[in-house]
Amino acid sequence: MHKDLVRLALGERAVRRHLAVCLAAAVLTGLLVLVQAELLAGVLSGRFAASALILLALVVGVRALLTLAQGAAAGRMTTGVKSALRHRLLARLRDLGPVRPASQRSGELVTLTGRGLDALDPYLSGYLPAVAVAGVVPIAVLVRLFAADLASAVIVLVTLPLIPIFGALVGMHTKAVTERQWRALSRLGGHFLDVVRGLPTLRAFGRARYQAEVIRRVADAHRAATMRTLRVAFLSSLVLELAASLSLALVAVPVGLRLLSGSLDLSAALLVLLLAPEAYLPLRNMGGRFHAAMEGVAAADEAFGVLDGQAETAGKARTAGTAEAPLPRDEQAGTRTATTSAPSPRPKSGPGPRSGPEPGSGPESGRAPEIRLENVTVRYPDREEGRAGGRVAGDRAR
Repeated sequence: MHKDLVRLALGERAVRRHLAVCLAAAVLTGLLVLVQAELLAGVLSGRFAASALILLALVVGVRALLTLAQGAAAGRMTTGVKSALRHRLLARLRDLGPVRPASQRSGELVTLTGRGLDALDPYLSGYLPAVAVAGVVPIAVLVRLFAADLASAVIVLVTLPLIPIFGALVGMHTKAVTERQWRALSRLGGHFLDVVRGLPTLRAFGRARYQAEVIRRVADAHRAATMRTLRVAFLSSLVLELAASLSLALVAVPVGLRLLSGSLDLSAALLVLLLAPEAYLPLRNMGGRFHAAMEGVAAADEAFGVLDGQAETAGKARTAGTAEAPLPRDEQAGTRTATTSAPSPRPKSGPGPRSGPEPGSGPESGRAPEIRLENVTVRYPDREEGRAGGRVAGDRAR
């Protein structure tokens, strides 16, 4: 689970309430499977009367209502988390101004705050409830199977860990492939936005056709990365389905043989056959949701990396330089640091350094005073190189 996202969801009161409703509804929906299987097995075996079908229909209706409640709460929770994260990210970018991470272009940041954060939907509304269900429902099913048939419960207990093991093995490769896909998408969005912004300049210098070819190559790279991700996702689904099918066969074949020999009751056999798939289903769903949510996880990692990088940049800004002077109001928003260096030797033919105001300036002369900046260097806190401003004269004091 993504700790930063969970911490963000728990930090917002409204989001925390919707998250609790979503997880509770998902867990209750999964637990009602036991009641549904118990009633259905009892009716089919003749242990319960036909009137139990009314209770079965009621249980099915309650599960449907809980599913609707889970979907509504998940939608509100997802919207709240994305809104909070997007506001924090935009606030950090506004505070950073031009001093944004050097490895990210403006187009990549636009893609991150737009498409990237929208990719959190499968993780928040799908993967988190699936994790809660996978942590509760299989244990409850195992407890009921141990009470119904010990041999079948042991088989399920031995084969059940195969699902998360295979899912983790494929998931490690999926994470790397999805991160490459996200980087390709960010590069495509960033380059396309930069080309659109500089299109008049490109047309003026005859470079528009070349940039169109560059965009085509970047788009092909993103397409190839997406296809690799889809291949891994299909492989993961195949592995999980195969493991679950073999495990169910190991349970169903002995149950059928024992039922034919008369060593197992019909009611217990039906209950085992109905509950055994429900032990594997939450883990399979969690694996499928995990692969669908990996793009959102990669975007969340990048978003929180930008937020953490802002704090480091602010720390460097407080400690960088030997003499840092306050900037004008229009440059404070960009968090620039002005570092004044010692004046370099001037040519002998040039005028010497001025130690006071020019003659004829000041309130008595009726002229506005002037500020002269000579050999001033402006640099960003996280960059080694500075940009010399040279000699600037004629700035009116305000």
